[in-house]
Amino acid sequence: MQTRGIHSLWGGGANAPCLLDSVAEIARMRADEIAVQDEGHELTYGQLMAWAGRVAGLLVRHGIQPGDRVTVTGPRSAAIVAAMLATVSVGATYVPLDVEYPARRLEHMAADSEAQLLLFCGPEPVLDLGARAVRIPDAPDVGDEEAAASLPRPPCRPDLPVYVIYTSGSTGLPKGVALPHRCVDTMAAWQWRHSVRPDLRTAQFAPLNFDVWFQEVLGTLCGGGTLVIMPESLRRDPIALLDWLADHRIERLFLPYVALHMLAVVAEATDTLEHLALAEVNTAGEQLVCTPAVRELFRRVQDCRLNNHYGQSESAMVTVHTLTGPSDGWPVLPPIGRPLPGCEILIAPTDPGEPSVGELLVAGAPLSSGYLNQPALNAERYISLDEPSPHGHRRAFRTGDLVRVEGDTVHLLSRIDREVKIRGVRVNPLEVDACLLEQPGIVEAVTVVVEMVEGSRQLRAAVTLDVDQDEFDPSTALKALTELLPEQFIPVSITVLPELPHTPSGKADRDAIATAVAPAPS
Repeated sequence: MQTRGIHSLWGGGANAPCLLDSVAEIARMRADEIAVQDEGHELTYGQLMAWAGRVAGLLVRHGIQPGDRVTVTGPRSAAIVAAMLATVSVGATYVPLDVEYPARRLEHMAADSEAQLLLFCGPEPVLDLGARAVRIPDAPDVGDEEAAASLPRPPCRPDLPVYVIYTSGSTGLPKGVALPHRCVDTMAAWQWRHSVRPDLRTAQFAPLNFDVWFQEVLGTLCGGGTLVIMPESLRRDPIALLDWLADHRIERLFLPYVALHMLAVVAEATDTLEHLALAEVNTAGEQLVCTPAVRELFRRVQDCRLNNHYGQSESAMVTVHTLTGPSDGWPVLPPIGRPLPGCEILIAPTDPGEPSVGELLVAGAPLSSGYLNQPALNAERYISLDEPSPHGHRRAFRTGDLVRVEGDTVHLLSRIDREVKIRGVRVNPLEVDACLLEQPGIVEAVTVVVEMVEGSRQLRAAVTLDVDQDEFDPSTALKALTELLPEQFIPVSITVLPELPHTPSGKADRDAIATAVAPAPS
């Protein structure tokens, strides 16, 4: 790809230590402070390192060497965290297998990753996962921490893969993405440095196979905080989640926008939020919408900061925007912000007449090593530049996201393949969502593109309603939209659903919603 005329933004140099060195240094300084807490354990940093050392010894005895891959499965727990640290400490690559995923998907992930060993906790897997299955050993007894001294410390090569996670594939089977130390170390160091404090009590909310899991875990442990592992059931129960956040004095939370909005809706019905300890909320995975409920939540929890994160499985953390000032002045659709240290982003215009609008390309530290066993896809998505970028990079990842640059700030518009032009006007469906959420009784709203015939697209919306909503008239809501939006933005229909479909990571499943709201074939 030619780089002449392409807009470039640079996040500055990155100075990130190896994540293993960071955790070891924190464990030395804070050996008696709590590192990880789940429903059955409360482990100090010394105890966590001892447990990781015990698991690392098991891996070595089973012949695991640097560069090998180790699959790990089981319920979210401190044992999974110890297994991850142990795997990385011997130079192997950690491959999580989320027990919530369908059996066929897990079996494909295990086979595709060619893992040499499967570590598990909880019930023994009944799946055919190919590798030898070994139970994660129990945590050492209190005071039995000599194993920490034996935790291996191989060279932390920038190109050595830390983990492989699987993301959705066009064939119906997921594709593996390998993230090296260069990427993960930079992300972990940036996270604890960027937070309001490095040692925050952090909820472990993300599923095992979601890249934010590593941000939660490593951003906490490398900064000396406490990782509090949330019961799986709370991911789908915002009422119980709000109580759990208060009971466990959670200070930092990572979650998708949809989950944040539902938490904010629940908070509206709560007399006081003084029992919350939240100091920082980070949202990622999809466009943040500052709904009235979200604004009200941050008005009431005044000392809590909201960060809008942007990245992909293929390039981890790329940009961030921190919302400042009174929440009632926040934009409905906040920007995704500016690149992180070590990251260069390039904007490839899709229309010569709009040089500030184009596909976002990622170069530099965030870049993954590429997809496993997918040479054609790697050639398509990880492209070579015909000459070095302004900051010396020769390789970039095509995100498929359409963005607009204003000064040094990036705004997310849509997916390139879902860009919507209605009668020549570019329409952002998220703006429609935001306006629908201002209508009485609407709790969730997602506007999608439905292709009626080739070349003919319509906007259609799906909503869920407040349980106390007795009547809802879609025509009244549509009329209200005409007073807020241009005519090209008005959906042709609003469909009420009992609940919106979501992906395993918690994002709105727009493909499933489009199917649900499409008119029946005539």
